[in-house]
Amino acid sequence: MQPTRHNWTKEEISAIYHKPFLDLVYEAATIHRENKDYNEVQVSSLISIKTGGCAEDCSYCPQAARYHTDLEVQPLMQLGQVVSAAVKAKEGGASRLCMGAAWREVRDNRDFDRVIEMVKAVNDMDMEVCCTLGMLTENQAQRLADAGLYAYNHNIDTSEDDYKRIISTRGYDDRLNTIKNVRKAKLTVCSGGIIGLGETTEDRVSMLQTLANMEVHPESVPVNALVPVKGTPLEDQPRVPIWDMVRMIATARIVMPNSVVRLSAGRNEMSTLEQAFCFMAGASSIFAGDKLLTTPNPAFVDDMAMFELLGLKTRDAFKNGRPVNTLKKTEEVTAG
Repeated sequence: MQPTRHNWTKEEISAIYHKPFLDLVYEAATIHRENKDYNEVQVSSLISIKTGGCAEDCSYCPQAARYHTDLEVQPLMQLGQVVSAAVKAKEGGASRLCMGAAWREVRDNRDFDRVIEMVKAVNDMDMEVCCTLGMLTENQAQRLADAGLYAYNHNIDTSEDDYKRIISTRGYDDRLNTIKNVRKAKLTVCSGGIIGLGETTEDRVSMLQTLANMEVHPESVPVNALVPVKGTPLEDQPRVPIWDMVRMIATARIVMPNSVVRLSAGRNEMSTLEQAFCFMAGASSIFAGDKLLTTPNPAFVDDMAMFELLGLKTRDAFKNGRPVNTLKKTEEVTAG
């Protein structure tokens, strides 16, 4: 079994990424089978609890207020709406609900209080809860943890060198600091990136190096293919070749052997055969449901049919245990 490393060089990761395709997939598949249930897939559902009007200028995102897209701005959802979405997701086969808000950063106000209530409600349904709310402080991360949050998503998007071309309203260090705050609260980390932004292969390698050399690898690593949206600066970017997606997934699997590598945005344009290559190369998670925040995604029923065809099974919630904070509270109640 390959040991877990945190000192990868760009040259080493580049050599893996550029291996002959079949050799790369074989190596990644071998490591996947050594470390994980290779036919088990963690299914998440991603909903937008607050849509549009974001102050950021992420070049790929239709939720940025400065871009002229067809997106309709929506206020923060009500608790009942979130619970209904969670019920539908669980019935469809999801073990995790991810809630995204188009915020630059979390603010200590009534809206955040409502998010805390959402986290508590979904956690009570025996579903893993993930949030992506922008930057947050250590105290805010702790509040989410105390409410039962399982994971926090904060993608680094691309390499540090390429980052300023994509986003100017926050820095790379801001992203890394948020991830550090999440770790301090003993939450699991969900962090990956996007390919198809116009980045170089070197940028992709550098992004993977940043993730793989973290003191603790992200428990979940989403690999997203850009879905170009009209009205954004990247609206004319070509579709990412499936071979690039497979190479990214396989390389991520090799350098972060124990992480859940998620085949994320872009699946709506992939055939079942193309997705099968991704699973073979080490993908062990997907987002299911007809939308990923604001972009199209395959429906639950289609994914379950694909799972049956490929001999895949869904992963149960909390397979690696419940959050530390939740366990402590349970113990306190039992003791009382």
